[in-house]
Amino acid sequence: MNQATLHQLKVFEAAARHGSFTRAAEELFLTQPTVSMQIKQLTKSVGLPLFEQVGKRLFLTEAGRELFATCRQIFETIAQFEMKIANLKGLKQGQLRLAVITTAKYFVPRLLGPFCQLYPGIDISLQVTNHERILERMTNNLDDLYIISQVPEHLDVNCHPFLENPLVVFASENHPLAKEKNIPIERLENEPFIMREPGSGTRRAVQSLFDEHDIKVKVKLELGSNEAIKQAIAGGLGISVLSRHTLMPNTPEITILDVEHFPIKRTWYMVYPNGKQLSIVARTYFEYLLDAANKMVENRVSHVYSSVEGGN
Repeated sequence: MNQATLHQLKVFEAAARHGSFTRAAEELFLTQPTVSMQIKQLTKSVGLPLFEQVGKRLFLTEAGRELFATCRQIFETIAQFEMKIANLKGLKQGQLRLAVITTAKYFVPRLLGPFCQLYPGIDISLQVTNHERILERMTNNLDDLYIISQVPEHLDVNCHPFLENPLVVFASENHPLAKEKNIPIERLENEPFIMREPGSGTRRAVQSLFDEHDIKVKVKLELGSNEAIKQAIAGGLGISVLSRHTLMPNTPEITILDVEHFPIKRTWYMVYPNGKQLSIVARTYFEYLLDAANKMVENRVSHVYSSVEGGN
């Protein structure tokens, strides 16, 4: 291969990742004819077709798949080099690609703010999605770090627990069970239930507990976001199980039910594929997040201790 430029490789990588010249053009702020021309010139340099079109869909050829993998390695190496040079200059700059499970959006942005103030030269790409999409992104090595609540069993990953993520039963503050204590889990069978969408880690954890105790709940709604579920709960449409962290101080119309076998104990993990060399930026954020999570726990314990002392 000769005369291929870095720009052509970037255009090709975007087109291959999206499976579309149009979406690649949108991402790179180019026209579609420009993308087509760059791909055509790159194909000429390679000497083999890189794409093939079947019907309306675009697929990579064998040469295209090899080049796509090579592009990923090239861009990762360049990014590492740029960050190392910045570090040698006494600076922290570059890009952090972070993908987090939906529930983590309730605390990750709060931790990103101080991090960005410490390192204003770092650009952050934050993807918020469900468990299945996180695993897809991890398999394709699209991000630097992943924050999830369930360790993937079939992927070889480095996994570091850093914060508890208890799942609790939410209901409207006016719900008949709101004032009861030690509610038997069997009572949930009589309640209309609101579930996260299939593929959600929260749903799998809840279903596992119900299966363990032979509980059959009536699923009235399936919703794809915690916010939508909380609105439905507040509207009296049913009860649900969500992370305790999703209950913010500004949602007084929702309460936590005292149900047997709850909370379901879960943990947030920082994960990245085994063998992946973390960039300087990713390593910096990794260490920052571990420290910030420890401080969150310490502050919470201190607050509870103070409250108990005040009550006495």
